[in-house]
Amino acid sequence: MTDALGFSPDVTVRERGFTIGCVGAGMIMAECHLAAYDLAGFRVGAIASRTRGKAEAVAARWKIPVVHDTPEALIEDASIEIVDLAFPPDRQPALIRHALRQPHIRGILAQKPLALSLEEAKALRDEAQAAGKILSVNQNMRYDQSVRVLKEILDRGELGDTVIATIEMRAIPHWQGFLEDYDRLTLANMSVHHLDALRFLFGEPDSIFTAARQDPRTRFPHEDGIVVSTLRFLSGVLAVSMEDVWSGPREEGFESDIYIKWRVEGTDGVAQGTIGWPDGKPSTLTYASKRTTDGRWVTPAWDTHWFPHAFIGVMEQLQYALASGEPPALSVADNVRTMALVEAGYRSIRERRAVALSEIIV
Repeated sequence: MTDALGFSPDVTVRERGFTIGCVGAGMIMAECHLAAYDLAGFRVGAIASRTRGKAEAVAARWKIPVVHDTPEALIEDASIEIVDLAFPPDRQPALIRHALRQPHIRGILAQKPLALSLEEAKALRDEAQAAGKILSVNQNMRYDQSVRVLKEILDRGELGDTVIATIEMRAIPHWQGFLEDYDRLTLANMSVHHLDALRFLFGEPDSIFTAARQDPRTRFPHEDGIVVSTLRFLSGVLAVSMEDVWSGPREEGFESDIYIKWRVEGTDGVAQGTIGWPDGKPSTLTYASKRTTDGRWVTPAWDTHWFPHAFIGVMEQLQYALASGEPPALSVADNVRTMALVEAGYRSIRERRAVALSEIIV
């Protein structure tokens, strides 16, 4: 049906033997995590949420055998080996710490942002290490099909030395109600996808300059509605990440488009693509290389999606780490560095200057 041209847009499932307990019954759990786990044949043993009725409805849909009254009760269930959290970031650290105290819990998959501050994220990293448990963070954009294939192209050197990269988002997220109580919005909750993906692709940034303004559509107080960040990498790569959550007027009869696009230009080639989240279509990638395609545009194809298929890879890498003893692909230590990049972005907004990552202690 599709031709990926020898690339691997989706992971091969190497391990599915652990029992997962799911905390949360909102959209991201019901439509993404559990849909992915069903496709992959992962074993979900229990679910809990803030309201039992909502958890029961999701359990019935996905045939989850046990519903607990509270997240804490699920974490204490001795049959659960992996805790999968889809909970607000102000409540997530306490649940992580509760899981770290349980002898039967071997791994934890947390949401991003891991916490509301870099200091809290660092503390959770250190506590997980002291407890001897794997804490992994759901940076699922690393498992988007176009991002995975782009990474393969870069690793093969098909584009030569990368010169400049851009990610351009013009899409309106449905902000969760709990964010109205926070003083951080787009950079921490939306840009974090793109900043982490740029680190995944190009290594550690040297500095970041971030500018922001309010989003006219978002009615609650906020500082960082629309965000543009410019990053310089130690490798010399220059990158720009833009999160436009306004994306023009949204009125009946007003014709406008939404999208997430990316482009990478190198000394020997160019790659560009789209992320399928806003329109529900598969992500796309096309590229041309002097080294491998004779300068012609080549387009690998697939029929899987970022949501929900990328979530297979996120949970698979944690299970494989537990089974093999190898470090997880999405380690909390690595995620702290993404959190540091977000923190540097907020400092840049406040101080209106480029912030070196060496200023942020990790």
